[in-house]
Amino acid sequence: MLVARFYAPGDVRIEDAPEPDAGPGEVKIRVRNCSTCGTDVKIHRHGHHHISPPRVIGHEIAGEVVAAGEGVEGWAEGDRVQVIAAIPCGKCPDCQRGWMTICPNQESMGYQYEGGFAEYMIVPAKVLAVDGLNRIPEGVGFDEASVAEPLACALNAQEFAGVNKGDTVVVVGAGPIGCLHVRLARARGAEKVFLVELNRGRLDMSADVVHPDAAICGAEVDAVEEVKRLTDGRGVDVVITAAASGKAQEDALQMVARRGRISFFGGLPKDKPTITLDSNVVHYREITIYGANGSSPDHNKRALELIASGQVPVSDLITHRMPLSDVLTAIETVASGTAIKVTIEP
Repeated sequence: MLVARFYAPGDVRIEDAPEPDAGPGEVKIRVRNCSTCGTDVKIHRHGHHHISPPRVIGHEIAGEVVAAGEGVEGWAEGDRVQVIAAIPCGKCPDCQRGWMTICPNQESMGYQYEGGFAEYMIVPAKVLAVDGLNRIPEGVGFDEASVAEPLACALNAQEFAGVNKGDTVVVVGAGPIGCLHVRLARARGAEKVFLVELNRGRLDMSADVVHPDAAICGAEVDAVEEVKRLTDGRGVDVVITAAASGKAQEDALQMVARRGRISFFGGLPKDKPTITLDSNVVHYREITIYGANGSSPDHNKRALELIASGQVPVSDLITHRMPLSDVLTAIETVASGTAIKVTIEP
């Protein structure tokens, strides 16, 4: 079979590999869609400390069951499935409290286990142990199901930060995750959603699809002042920084209203992980700042339900479809910012 395997930064190879077999407790699937994201770009360029090469990468996975290993019950050939990306242990104190997104023993598809840029792959026993293999609802395509994983991450962030009915929300970053945040905030009842982005081309492309109440190009106007103008000086209830930008995090504090909430959704580069933050603003205006790290198996299930119900449409966010042999082109397309969502169809 064909796979895309990471060997070193800048060295991802499309090559032949033996078709795997499901061992005890495992499920073998035929990958139908594995979508790409900014993490794939980072891995291609810089590697990752949790990846020991060579490793088949790709973690936004949907496909159909080919075979179930010994001891596996409830799955049969032809079942349509979506696979979680982040695998919690399910046993540690954090997991036992329901905080699976911050499991200290977390492993991931495409990191410790072979990922979805392959024609066939094995769903590890650890995924099944935490109920991380999900049935794709009727009417949801494999391509849409592959977007459930990033939507699940957005759901984790918005639930944690309490995005609710009547809120005014700013989403910073008009990439695929920013688009999902805009749509999810609307589904959760936000009254207005503003989208902020530095790149005019990317902003226009995304705004044409998700239709925010205002599309603000940070390269052309002062985004903080524009948000204040749109809210009569009050600021917004929630700011979600869906960009790997320290400036976006600093600006968020200037955009948010009193008693507002900020979600630091996008992590910062490892070589520049600090920001300057006026803690007196947090103190006197009673601001709450939330982190957001990935998603739990339950978030993935509910993301699939949001897609199936039509509350969060995703099919029109998929702007590019490519074969497995074009994975490198797909990764560069993501890096260029000329696509919203790029999916691989092995």
